[in-house]
Parts: sequence; structure tokens; C-alpha cells
Amino acid sequence: MRFGKIGMLSVGLMAMSAAAAQTGAPVTATTLQQDFDAAAALDTKGDRAGALAAWQRLEARTKLGSRSRGVAQIRKSAALFKLDRSDDAVTAARAGLALLPASDATLAEDRWRAYYNLGSIAENALDYAGASDSYASAEMAADAPDLKAASMLALANTKTFTDPAAAETALARADALLMPLKADGKLKALVARRHAILLLNRSAYEPARVYAVEAVKQHGGLTSQTTISDVSARSDAAIASLLAGKPDDARRYMAMTGAGRLSKGEFDPAVQMDVPPCGGEADLRPADMAVVEFSIGDDGVVSAVAPIYAAGGGAVALEFARAVRDWSWTPEQVKAFPAFFRYNVRIEMRCSTAFERPSITKFLDADMATWLESKGLALRTEERGADAVAIVRQRAALAAAEAKSGATSLAALPPLFQLANNAVVGREESNVLARRALAIAEAQGAPPTARLPLDVIVRQTSSADNWKDEVYARDITPLLSMPVYANDATARSAITLLIADRTNSRSRRGALLQQVADDKALAANDPLRVGALIRLASLQQQAGDTATARATFERSGLAANQCAILDAPPHFLSAGGVFPDEARMWGFEGWTRTQFDVDADGRVLHQRAVLSYPPFVFTKAGVQTVAGARWSKTFRPDGGVGCGGLSQQVRFKMPG
Repeated sequence: MRFGKIGMLSVGLMAMSAAAAQTGAPVTATTLQQDFDAAAALDTKGDRAGALAAWQRLEARTKLGSRSRGVAQIRKSAALFKLDRSDDAVTAARAGLALLPASDATLAEDRWRAYYNLGSIAENALDYAGASDSYASAEMAADAPDLKAASMLALANTKTFTDPAAAETALARADALLMPLKADGKLKALVARRHAILLLNRSAYEPARVYAVEAVKQHGGLTSQTTISDVSARSDAAIASLLAGKPDDARRYMAMTGAGRLSKGEFDPAVQMDVPPCGGEADLRPADMAVVEFSIGDDGVVSAVAPIYAAGGGAVALEFARAVRDWSWTPEQVKAFPAFFRYNVRIEMRCSTAFERPSITKFLDADMATWLESKGLALRTEERGADAVAIVRQRAALAAAEAKSGATSLAALPPLFQLANNAVVGREESNVLARRALAIAEAQGAPPTARLPLDVIVRQTSSADNWKDEVYARDITPLLSMPVYANDATARSAITLLIADRTNSRSRRGALLQQVADDKALAANDPLRVGALIRLASLQQQAGDTATARATFERSGLAANQCAILDAPPHFLSAGGVFPDEARMWGFEGWTRTQFDVDADGRVLHQRAVLSYPPFVFTKAGVQTVAGARWSKTFRPDGGVGCGGLSQQVRFKMPG
């Protein structure tokens, strides 16, 4: 929309200016249209702060409640998002949408812009369910083929990891829309890539390979000229070829990404590069694996994190992506990387078994289920990865309960609770559902530990920035001061653990964990106390205090085979393995981080790679290298494992 389309409003403002000139009053020197054009120019220039200020000035000049104000708020929302003010951006976009009359076709592009921006904000926060909802609304709002196609492709991307069947349907619509149109090679490549990534994640490897190769062709093929888009397309083709059983093709495509063969310098691991622990809230398992893509800024901060492929499902992919957001390189390291190769970096990941963490929220969910059972209601447990299927039944169950017993009845609580926890439901809807459920639980006198999981959902979905540790801790901490939770040992311990897990300060985290570990109101074998002790032992081991870590871990009552509880871990004696022939042939270099146990005789057991760069190239070789290593013998009275959860980095470098 151009502000010139608002007609009488512009004429009225000019008449006001003329009257002001006659009376000597201050004159507004510009029209709304001129202010609009100036703000848009600042957006195009990339002046984020300047653009925001310009949109705010324009907003102030528009009539309260007018559609002109709505347009200004929508444009302001985009500027806020670029300045990393996501919550303010969401508020502005929603406020703007409320002012745009649905019947006014001239506002279609602005409605599309608002919904698409909301999708981008949610996608950036890895809220793929919320992003999907907004992209679907953007598709409905769009009145031009290019805007509809952009919405469909964005929707397919996020639905790939939340509802693959819906992603397939979105791509079918995009194919039908674009077929009669004359699309350029870049657009054709993007469509082919969306198909390839969806098929990869549905384990249809050969069809994925065909689409991925087509995307490379649409970008011009395997030429020496390489753009960021080329790198991603070629990496897709490499992954698909490898999984489809065509290793030679895989190495060829990977070689042409430039990954593993930098012209100067080396791509070093981050100084802060933890993988998520197995177990936990996402129920990660040792066999789960994901390839995650991201970029590294000049300051070493990670951005543009996105899952590409996962063995284990979409929830697994998103959980690994969340872990990558906490990685950091030093500015000195970054200077050694060619700038081009800091964009769209891809790494293969698995979870850590060193200190598997019990899930806090799942423990609380069990209390909710027990309380509902005491009321004659069942809380159905869904199979892993079935949320896209379960949501249909859950919505139907909620509608049936509301029709029969009322929207605020206890019968509505189980489906509300399930929907609020469903991975296919977006953040904003989850917040509404959880608030409804919490109100019912409170009215029905639910015990603190049954109410708490709902209160946690309400608070962790209240902000678009809640994925940031400091925001999460800020929103959850007030629960500790509420008497209903503060006076209940289980509830206050659960809240404290949730905050500790998202606290960056080691000393602060240690103090929080110690509170739970020393809480006399908890039984010695209480799962929350055990969870605190496991986390505390891990923290102490990282600080190099193995003696204290050992004593802490022994208090947990778990099997004492982790390295953290040994005063003298075994010493490394010799390595094994060879440089992979394929990597040598193509001139690849890279590294893996492996995890393994060592038996009492110093032999390696249960070896596995938890990080690999480039993906798949050195994974097998890294594991073989560690498998052939030897460590000093460790006396164990029971003859069992001498040391569990050891980690070793293996670098593969071509001879100089």
C-alpha cells in the first residue's frame, strides 16, 4: 500500500498545514506519503535504527485506530525485528493487523507482510509451529503469485519439522501455482531444495537426491563459481547422495561446497560448543542425529540457526538446533576463517550420554496425570513424534468436552493440557490454551505440582524471546515467590532446576543446584534431588574438581562409572585409525568430537561421534580412531567399566 491511496486523509492534512501557515502556527513540512517514502528508503538502505525512528514518527502522525496507523505499525514491526526486539515486533504486527479492514483488497500486501514477518520472528526463535500458523495466514492474505509462492515455500520449510504431511501439501500447491509461470533458476532451485529436505526427513533418500541434484543444476551446476545458495544446495545433494548409497557422488558434491578445504586457515571448533544431554525435555536418545546449519558473526556469535536433517524426527532436529544457538567462537578465531565460509556452516550432532538428565517437566506432567486420574479423567500419552496426528484428536476432544460440559469444565482440562504441550501448536496459541487450563486447575483445587507445568508453559510462551536464557530465567523466577509453590518442596525444587538449566553463570547455577541437592524436605532418592546432583557433579567436573564431583555423584545413588567420579581418570597411551581415503582423495580436512567409555584394561567401549565437521565425512573415521586408542588400566573391584563418558577430539589434517 502507498499512503497516497488514503485520499481524503492526505487532503485533510494539507488543508491543516495551509490553515496553520495563515495563523503563524508551526507547519508540518512533509506529507504522510513523503514520510512513508523516507522511512521505506531507510529500510532499503539498511539503516535499522533510522528506519524504526521514521516509522515511529509516521505512526504518531496517523489517526488513532486508522488503517494508516495499522500500516505504519506493520512496517515498524519489521524494523523492530531487525533490531532484535522480537516481543515489540509481535505486538506491533498484531496491533497493525487489527486495524486493517479485511474487506479492503488494497491492503492485501500489508496483511501479507504482517503475517510473513510474524512467521519470520517465530522461525528465528525456532518456534516452527507458530511460524507455520503465520505463514499459512500469509498465504491466505497474499493477492499476488510471488507472495503466495514465498508463503507456501516458507510454510513447507517449517512444516517439514512439525507436520511433514502438511509440508508435502504446501509444496504441491506451490508446484501447481508455479507450473504455468516462467520462474527463474533461483526460484526453481529453492522449490527443488524444499522438496529434497522434506524427502530427506521422511527417509525417502533417492527421491531426495534427485530433487537435490536438480537444485544444483538450477543454480548452474558444479561450477567453480560459488554463492551461499550454491553451498547449501550442494550440501543437500551431498547428504542425500550419501544416504541414498552413492558415496562417490556425495564426496563430489561436498568437495564443491568448499567445506573441509578452506583456502587459508582452519575451521576450528567453538570455544563453547556443548551438545545437548541425552534424555531431558526432548527425550533425546543416543541414536538420534541431526545436521544443523548456522552462520557465525564477526563477534563469534551464532545466528540463522536452522535444522536440515534429523534421524529421530522434527522435534529432535529442533532440539539440536536450540543447542547450537549457545555456541561461541572468539573474535580471534573468526578472523582466521574466510568470511564466505562463516555462512551456512553445517555440523552433524548427537546427544551426550556423559550426564543424562531426567526431564523436569515430564516428572511434573506425571503429577498432573495422577491428579486427573483421581478425578476420573485420563491424560493420554502420545507416541514420540505423533503430535501432528494427535492434534486432530485433541482438538476434537476439546470441542466435545466444551459442548458437553462447558469451556471451563474439568473435562476440558486434559485436551487443553495436551494441546498446550503439542509441538505442532504455536507459541501464542499455546499460551492461550495453557492460561485456560491453569484457570481450570486452580478452580478445581489442583495440587501445586499439577498446576506448575501449566504455569511454566504460560510463562515460557509469554515472550517471543523466551528462547534466550536470560529471558526464560526472568519469566520463570517469579514462580519461586508464589506461596503455592514456595511452600511445596517438589514444586520449588522443580522451578529452581528449570532456572539453573538456563543460567549462564556457573557460580549462580551451582548455587541453585546446591539448594535442591541440600533441600531436607526432599527424600534422599527424590528424582529432583538426583537430577540436581547429576547436574552439580557435571559442573564440578568441568571446573576440574574431580574429588568433589565424585562425592556429589555418589550422593545420587546412581552407578558410579562416570569419569567425573574418578579421582584419577585413565591416561591416554596411543591412538588408532587412519585418514579416510575418500577425504584424502578430495583434499578434505575436518574434525570430530567423540564420546566413549574405557574398560578396566584401558580398551575403548561404546564409542560414538557427537560432533562432526563436515557432516558425515569424518564421522566413521573419528570413531575408528578412538576405537583403536589405548588408555591406562584402571582398577575396578567389580571388573566393570573403568571410566564412562570420556570425550576426545580428533582432527583430520592433510599432510603439509
